[in-house]
Amino acid sequence: MSEEYEVKGGVWMSLKRILDALLATAQNRVELFAVELREEKCRLVEAVLWAAAVAAFGMMTLSLVTFTVVVVFWESGRLPALVGLSVSYMIATVLAWRALQSRLKALGAFSGTISELKKDLACLKPDN
Repeated sequence: MSEEYEVKGGVWMSLKRILDALLATAQNRVELFAVELREEKCRLVEAVLWAAAVAAFGMMTLSLVTFTVVVVFWESGRLPALVGLSVSYMIATVLAWRALQSRLKALGAFSGTISELKKDLACLKPDN
């Protein structure tokens, strides 16, 4: 009888240890996700603030540059100056849009959590 009790206790203890390890791993991954979520939130807020500052100062600069160029070419060719500046601004806008699109596609949010989950899955595969 005591051997049967030891075998059951051994199986239950092994099962308990496996569940404890599984819960500890899950807790670790959730904590990692929470930390990365906070980091991403801070990074996003910072990026939005910097983008707003760049947009505000950029608009002021473009307005003053446009005004200065038009005043300089007031007598000889204000219309060609305005057309040239408009084309330049349009090209700059298209280039900035493309840069923004490539930046948004290349974001690697939660890369730490994803890589850890991939490692966990690799360890659980039967060929390991």
